[in-house]
Amino acid sequence: MKIGELSRRTGVSVRLLRYYEEQGLLASRRTPGGHRSYTDDAPETVGRIRSLLAAGLPTRTIRDLMPCWDGETLQACVTGHLRGHLDDIDTRIAELQRARTSLHGFLTASAGTPAG
Repeated sequence: MKIGELSRRTGVSVRLLRYYEEQGLLASRRTPGGHRSYTDDAPETVGRIRSLLAAGLPTRTIRDLMPCWDGETLQACVTGHLRGHLDDIDTRIAELQRARTSLHGFLTASAGTPAG
């Protein structure tokens, strides 16, 4: 299928599909006329890329994970890698919660102080 059809089927812009290809996440062949041509499973590949991006993974990590798909799931050998990313997210959430608590404290204190 051509890039325009892949874009329509996945809801992902042509520009973003080209970016995925540049990053080594999505493969295409070139027609004799120089147009990109994708295999029939390209929409599933794009869906996987979108899911991994939504999970907060950077494209360099996604590139490493793409060969590790076993049907609809990732192979067990990548769970340690994913666990590391999950731990990083948990750390960032904890930091954001501490920042939120501080800001809430400042707002509460400010609300009790008469304007001067």
